[in-house]
Amino acid sequence: MKELKHVNIVRLHDVIHTETKLVLIFEYCQQDLKRYMDQQGDRGALDAPTVRSFMFQLLKGTAFCHENQVLHRDLKPQNLLINHKGELKVGDFGLARAFGVPVNTFSNEVVTLWYRAPDVLLGSRTYSTSIDVWSCGCIFAEMISGVPLFRGKDTGDQLLHIMRILGTPNEAQLAKMVKDSPEITIKPFPRYPKIDLKQVLPKASGAAIDLLERLLKFDPAERISAADALSHPYFTETVNDNPYGNLPPGSMPPPNFNFPHPARRPQAAQAYPLQYPAHMHPQMAQQAMQQQQNMYNGVQYPHQYGR
Repeated sequence: MKELKHVNIVRLHDVIHTETKLVLIFEYCQQDLKRYMDQQGDRGALDAPTVRSFMFQLLKGTAFCHENQVLHRDLKPQNLLINHKGELKVGDFGLARAFGVPVNTFSNEVVTLWYRAPDVLLGSRTYSTSIDVWSCGCIFAEMISGVPLFRGKDTGDQLLHIMRILGTPNEAQLAKMVKDSPEITIKPFPRYPKIDLKQVLPKASGAAIDLLERLLKFDPAERISAADALSHPYFTETVNDNPYGNLPPGSMPPPNFNFPHPARRPQAAQAYPLQYPAHMHPQMAQQAMQQQQNMYNGVQYPHQYGR
């Protein structure tokens, strides 16, 4: 972790060993992306310049991890930290693993369910950097709309939510995704047609939709890499009614970036104190998850298209 020195990765300053504890000292960031979206977004949705800035920084941090043979394996808004300068930093490397050649076999119990790639949901243990790319795509869509794109209740339900939007792959495509895991038996899935992502995210630009489609390919072999995504036209397009349209992506902090911010959704802000203790006290995790679920009750979700 100390070797991952990049502006978009949270810096580990020191490690302190005692007889009973291991203390990790990281750089200070004011809040995480989830809290920022709840407090500053329009019902969670961020404005276009902010989405572009944060997405560029997320991909830069992710690409740096991959260049250094590290899989994060748990990218989600709660693990992306933001400082007072508007810099987004990838944090919480508790599930991160090194990878290389030959292909390692990993656990498929990784990544919070809503951000988990379909190949992992199917049971694959030979995944690589593409699982982080999928998570980046889910985060991208969530910043645009304010709500998670795929919100399943369990592994099977999560796959169905993905298929309702991206369409159901044929049997040959599914078999190809798990060809390195012969112990996996693919069950039949309902046949869903692909939905135009512009229907799901009407506020997104054409370039944003194109990038999202490349990040959210069902087949991991077809997903764009984080490094290649940084060169996508989305990050250089000119937005006529946008004062940040001609600035280099990632160089502009979001407007009105002053701390502390008054919470626009007090009930959302109150849910956060449980999330960090939950990492250390598993018995609190279920309560934190229930509170987060309650935050979304009554919201119209993108995955409801096609039902």
